[in-house]
Amino acid sequence: MSKSQTRVVVTGLGATTPLGGDLPSTWSALLAGESGVRPLTFEGVEDLPVRFAATLKADPADTLPRQSLRRLDRNQAIALIAAREAWADAGFAPSRGGKPQKGMDKAGVDGGFDVDLDRLGVVVSSGIGGLHTALNSYDVYREKGWARVSPFTVPMLMPNGASGHVGIEFGATAGSHALVSACASSGEAIGYAIDMIRAGRADVIICGGTEACIHPLQMASFGSMRALSTRNDEPERASRPYDKNRDGFVLGEGAAVMILETEEHARARGAQIYGIASGAGYSNDAFDIVLPEPTGSGQAKAMQRALADAGLEAADIVHINAHATSTPAGDVAELASIKTGLGEEVASKVVVTATKSMTGHLLGGAGALESIFTILALKEGLVPFVANLEDLDDEADLDIARDEPRKLPDGPAAALSNSFGFGGHNVSVAFERAL
Repeated sequence: MSKSQTRVVVTGLGATTPLGGDLPSTWSALLAGESGVRPLTFEGVEDLPVRFAATLKADPADTLPRQSLRRLDRNQAIALIAAREAWADAGFAPSRGGKPQKGMDKAGVDGGFDVDLDRLGVVVSSGIGGLHTALNSYDVYREKGWARVSPFTVPMLMPNGASGHVGIEFGATAGSHALVSACASSGEAIGYAIDMIRAGRADVIICGGTEACIHPLQMASFGSMRALSTRNDEPERASRPYDKNRDGFVLGEGAAVMILETEEHARARGAQIYGIASGAGYSNDAFDIVLPEPTGSGQAKAMQRALADAGLEAADIVHINAHATSTPAGDVAELASIKTGLGEEVASKVVVTATKSMTGHLLGGAGALESIFTILALKEGLVPFVANLEDLDDEADLDIARDEPRKLPDGPAAALSNSFGFGGHNVSVAFERAL
């Protein structure tokens, strides 16, 4: 992007994750190197090849009423929880709970500043959508007949359901979108939100991602692919990006949401600014439905295009939150793509982390959560370290944060958050420190 384009800033953050029921507890646990990975307890788990996952730290039932939960898939419920936190964190008044009053076209904000709902949009993505609803509803159909299937089944299972519910909750009428690109879904959601604001479609966007698909079928499917770690005896140590003994990723669940605004809109209402959402880059491997293109050229292009979209130089990047899922081939391949994308000299000076070592892999929710971690790393000047990294892979030849959080230099700085998904989807989102 050219610097003359509308500047997009981040003013609110929210999350519910395997590390905490809100963002402050999640961030604190992340910096402490805690693990959100736990043994699974559902019926029949003992027959599965993998018997652990990164499940939510806080039960959605502790936050949302039972009546609401009956009409929401788990991924939709946690998206609402994260969105409410981000909205409040941005300094807006409480939502109207999805019940707009007749003729009401603005959402009140403390201090008397209003959000024009025609200038408020939503982009919340999920890679899979309502898996629990789809499978559980089919079980009800088979066991009890069609008349016992909930009339809310379709709205609960559709991948755009979370975005729809968030839009209703806050009365957002500028547009509600849900981009589906597997594990790159919520990274792409942030990029689309930036573009919406730049295009003049909205002043404020609620954006992010959500995923909740820890189910026996999902565990069996990924297990059959040999994609998951099988460290059943030490689940908390199973996700270990860049370690020589990594053997697959750990499935996780959670939601992460941020509020994006034009800088003019944010400053007019005196909002806090966490950072600048500078741009996003995309590419497609066009290689295989599951395997990444082996040279990493598509990943490198996504990073280069993010820099170009943000008006940044490679030398501006001080930190990368890598996609790094803890798979034997994927982790080091991404490091190679970073060197191609930034140039080897610049890449050697960038602090790289892999926060999936603690959160597990949130699939469609991963990009949004890791973007939030990237924003906080820039703001606080502190990069979370890679947990469980005991024996560094010989091919991991970049500056990887180990053992304790790493300090970043003061002053102007930018960072990238990478997300790559099945189907060949590559997304890199660029953020800058707000000074």
